[in-house]
Amino acid sequence: MTHSLAPTIHVAREQSHLAWDNSIAPIARVASGAAVAFDMLDAAGGQITADSTVVAIETLDFARVDQVNGPIFVEGAEPGDTLQIELLEFQPAAWGWTALIPGFGLLADEFPQPALNIWSLVDGWAEFAPGIRVPLAPFCGEVGLAPAEAGPHSTIPPYRHGGNMDTRHLTAGATLYLPVEVPGALYSMGDGHAAQGDGEVCGTAIETPMRATVRLTVRKDLRVEAPEFQTAGPLAARTNVGSFYAADGIAPDLMEAARKAIRAMIAYLQRTRGLSREQAYMLCSVAVDLKISEIVDAPNWIVTAYLPLSLFER
Repeated sequence: MTHSLAPTIHVAREQSHLAWDNSIAPIARVASGAAVAFDMLDAAGGQITADSTVVAIETLDFARVDQVNGPIFVEGAEPGDTLQIELLEFQPAAWGWTALIPGFGLLADEFPQPALNIWSLVDGWAEFAPGIRVPLAPFCGEVGLAPAEAGPHSTIPPYRHGGNMDTRHLTAGATLYLPVEVPGALYSMGDGHAAQGDGEVCGTAIETPMRATVRLTVRKDLRVEAPEFQTAGPLAARTNVGSFYAADGIAPDLMEAARKAIRAMIAYLQRTRGLSREQAYMLCSVAVDLKISEIVDAPNWIVTAYLPLSLFER
């Protein structure tokens, strides 16, 4: 069957909620195979604007963070089914933000002071500093369904039914599969990211208002226990065009190994690019990828931080 790209409905910015909860009434019902368009605020729910200063981080109301738009009832979806989500289009705003939020992030104890970087997003690029450009690869960090367990459940973490997955490869052209736990699936999404590194280590990506279109299809012939997806093509195609600089973190705990890798990458960016430690940490969050290089040679494991040197090439 061929489906049209034209959306069946448009979800407005104000049609949002702040918890995963199966008691939240759907804002619309659609047939399986329908396309739905979303217009979403950034993860801060509009508390940060293109003109904001660090004061916005100091006064951030965390109770309003990570809202999601929806939910959408998909006809025919029943517990045990799978909802197939084709990610058709993402359109970020002309600006975005990255912040250090006290108490949040992989190295939270080492960065107690707030910081904010406002990005201009132009022609598919975000300029961080003179000579440092990050290519845009927009997606939504929050994509999920209502859980069977009575709510409310925070939108901050991920779950088996989706949620705040912050998976940077769920860009346009990818297809995501989520397990349905309640009738109608009750699909919602939000948390627009213009670009992000694997790990999102400082706790924020390039956060931005986002318009997105997805196609929602009930799959009764497929069962998944947790999110699974197929990418649109090769991973990180816009940064995987040259050499990388990498730093290993070695420890008996994967989290500590990740911290060591990021500390080393921050130091590299400071000494080679003249960035402050805060700037380097934010750049790691939006452009550096954490990967498990070795997890079998006890008692130590290796997590590697990869920095695409194409960020510095014109």
